[in-house]
Amino acid sequence: MLKESIGKRSEKVKNTIERGAVRKFAEAIGDPSPLFLDEQAGKESKYGRNIAPATFPVTLDAGSIPDLKLPSQGLIHGEQIYHYNRPLFVGEDIYCWMEVKDYYEKSGNFGDMGFLVITKYGEDAEGALLFTEERIVIINEAARKGMPV
Repeated sequence: MLKESIGKRSEKVKNTIERGAVRKFAEAIGDPSPLFLDEQAGKESKYGRNIAPATFPVTLDAGSIPDLKLPSQGLIHGEQIYHYNRPLFVGEDIYCWMEVKDYYEKSGNFGDMGFLVITKYGEDAEGALLFTEERIVIINEAARKGMPV
């Protein structure tokens, strides 16, 4: 199940790091850092502008992977890891896509679980990789039984 999805990826999607979205996200996570919110502080920083919080890429559209059909229920957020080459700047365009990196199964106290590893990529307009976000989605036993084989 889902092994055939390994290596499949979405098309690139253009996202703009909008000031208002960064402000709302920073407020939602309770991080009032001037680097995110204050234009003057951003200008005076080593970056010369405002940046987005480290977990902001969770809000970015990375398209959809063809033929990857996940159930609407029975999914558990397992883990999320970010790696950055540099921060995301407010006002810049980021091109995102995602790829299925792995799928494996384990048995435990809660039955047989599936583990889907998806990586989201973000690059700048010149094609330089800015970040990766690795996400592990756990599919519980009930959801796995309802999925097509």
